Amino acid sequence: MSTPQGPAGRPAHPPSESPTRQIPQSGRPAQPPTRPAPPASPPYPQPRTSGPAPQSAGQPNTRLSSEPAPKTSRHRLFGNPVSILLSVAIVGLLIVASLIGAELYVRHLADSKVAAAVSCEVHDGASVSFAATPPVLWQVLTSHYTNISVQTAGNQVRGVKGMQISLDIRNIRLHKTGDSKGTIGALNGTISWSSNGIKQSIQDAIPVLGSFVTSTVTSDPSAGTIQLKGLLDSATVKPEIVDNGLSLKVVSLTALGVKISTETVQKNLNDLTSEATRDYPLGIHADSVQVTDSGVQATFSTSNATIPTSSPTGQNCFSGL
Repeated sequence: MSTPQGPAGRPAHPPSESPTRQIPQSGRPAQPPTRPAPPASPPYPQPRTSGPAPQSAGQPNTRLSSEPAPKTSRHRLFGNPVSILLSVAIVGLLIVASLIGAELYVRHLADSKVAAAVSCEVHDGASVSFAATPPVLWQVLTSHYTNISVQTAGNQVRGVKGMQISLDIRNIRLHKTGDSKGTIGALNGTISWSSNGIKQSIQDAIPVLGSFVTSTVTSDPSAGTIQLKGLLDSATVKPEIVDNGLSLKVVSLTALGVKISTETVQKNLNDLTSEATRDYPLGIHADSVQVTDSGVQATFSTSNATIPTSSPTGQNCFSGL
């Protein structure tokens, strides 16, 4: 069979190489055929990422314009129901705390003003408390006070020693006019005058009768009298209501076993009691009086009274209300 000839008499295809090993030229050993090196693997496995592959600096952004932009933290904050409820709760707590603070401040201020007016009137310390409801802040805004309780310290009332006043004032409305601070719906009070206070007051204010009170003061509730005893003398007085105030009427006066005139002593006693229990503002008047085991107790009241801008004693005690 003939071999196909190419141009210039050369065979068209070179003869294939014999599978037998060829003898190297120049006596050099034959080199084994080289194989391509495998791609280098990283020293440790790389974490797989679920996000898109990073883009090179020159690679254009292939994000579609229709894809929504990521939400900001502000949108996530106000879009979370728990965050909304928490924000509302915080605002509510701040409002409540502010109201409580304002209530405490206004209540303290109101207590101080009323206590100062009462102290000025009776010449003694006083404590004041407002009703728990409605809040004092609301009462101040409406100028309508439902209930106020007042109690003096019990040291004295004006010049009378050992006397204490307790007051319950209701339905106070403040509306200033030319000669008035407002009105009071009702006022009820109690005056307590201790036996020791009666003794001290008489000794200080009435020298003539004070000499009779050197030992004890004894109350007799059944007879409604107070007995003042000395070493050799004694005096008996009976509490009464005179001219809308409390008075001590001299029943008997004995010195060295002899009864003496009571006119001068009675006048001195009237001056003493009138200083403490008469000429009160707001039309306050005595309603009843009784002798107790510890002394004398009288009740006072008034209703639909006008709050004056000044006191009958000449002191402007209510100007700060």
